[in-house]
Amino acid sequence: MSTATARLEFRVSPQEKSKIERAAELSGEPVSTFARTAAEEKADRILREYEATTIVPAEFFDELIAAFDARAQANPGLRNAARRLRATVTRD
Repeated sequence: MSTATARLEFRVSPQEKSKIERAAELSGEPVSTFARTAAEEKADRILREYEATTIVPAEFFDELIAAFDARAQANPGLRNAARRLRATVTRD
């Protein structure tokens, strides 16, 4: 278990404070633990979403989409490999 050494402070309206206190009470946690845990969970979720997203320049994305749309071109190396496979594999 780590020892908390940094401090965060924030202001909320009286209604928000009451709502947070009520939720903390219902969960059986102190308000500070409840608020910290809620903030940590949201931070973890946002960081996971951000880290799971790949950001590429628009030009790269446009080229990628164009490549998907382009007609496939024969690849001599793959064509030769398929020919060798057909010559060496027998099917019963």
